[in-house]
Amino acid sequence: MTRLIVAAGGGGDAVAASMVDAALYGDERPAVIFTYAWDRLLIDPVPGPRGPADFTGLRLLTPGVFAITAEAEPIVPAGSTLPRLARELPQTLALIDPRHGVQGVTRQLEALIQHLAPESIDLVDVGGDILARGDEPTLRSPLADALTLAACCRVDAPVRLLIAGPGLDGELPAGELRGLLGRNVLTLAPAHIEPIAHVLEWHPSEATALLAATARDIRGLCEIRDAGLPVPLTDEGPTVHEADLNDAIGRNRLARAIASTTSLADAERLSREICGFSEIDYERDKATRLRTQPVRELDPSTALAQVADFEHQARARGISHTTFRRLTEALGLDGAQRERLRALLIASCPERYVAPLWHISPRA
Repeated sequence: MTRLIVAAGGGGDAVAASMVDAALYGDERPAVIFTYAWDRLLIDPVPGPRGPADFTGLRLLTPGVFAITAEAEPIVPAGSTLPRLARELPQTLALIDPRHGVQGVTRQLEALIQHLAPESIDLVDVGGDILARGDEPTLRSPLADALTLAACCRVDAPVRLLIAGPGLDGELPAGELRGLLGRNVLTLAPAHIEPIAHVLEWHPSEATALLAATARDIRGLCEIRDAGLPVPLTDEGPTVHEADLNDAIGRNRLARAIASTTSLADAERLSREICGFSEIDYERDKATRLRTQPVRELDPSTALAQVADFEHQARARGISHTTFRRLTEALGLDGAQRERLRALLIASCPERYVAPLWHISPRA
């Protein structure tokens, strides 16, 4: 007997699922985490999610479902954080392949349930955008969550929906989510973060970074993403709540609309109709812009001066913290420079590194 956790969105939800798994159930029998290989352009220059054909070294877990092994590697030009996560997390990572729409994801989930006979199934979403209607002006990435939500509602097995860190993904404010959340099943604490602290040192997920930061009692206003979204870091941040799965599918117009889709292209088309956009289109447009920009090498003195200027402007906006992804994009650097920038800043002002965030002091 084991447990099955479905990570609702990208690779960051898999990291959060690992934290929640250990915090709720202990670390003696790690769960199987069913997750996308869907990293943003800082990691993967190819828009959209990756499928089994984009990797070497996968292991067939059950017909139609592959496990990401420690030996797996993405095939260039694709990129993925999952192979490294497979090496560093205790859970088994099973790959969601959304190429055949919700019908395909449902078949994969049914195969896993039949193979594992899990004692429990949890659907974990960081931030809570899985509860969106689809017309919210702050919504940025509804498609991945809608695919997993619709599939979980189609299987003949009980699935518990867990919302970790309400509002921390910068999509739906925590205040809008409060009335949609059920009981608090867990409040993450520093001890829950330590087993995966080494992952947070390199993984680019901003929502999971904020989840970990709030669990470590970091409070303030954090700026994230290329758009510079301000996200409050409050006492609600480290909480994990149940939410009603039927209520979620009842609210989520996109998840209902794509329930019978047999291709990712069909799901994308419906996302454009219902939400007014597809997050993969956004990735395609951004990838095109990045290809036309010259690759900039990180010059330490120039970068430090640019960061100082960024911080000066951020203070005026009331920002107290930011992510290294935000800094990398604000400086116009290639995603490959993120780790170098992070190391440079920590070496220059180690006291400003409040793992896994960068602290913007009130005064220069």
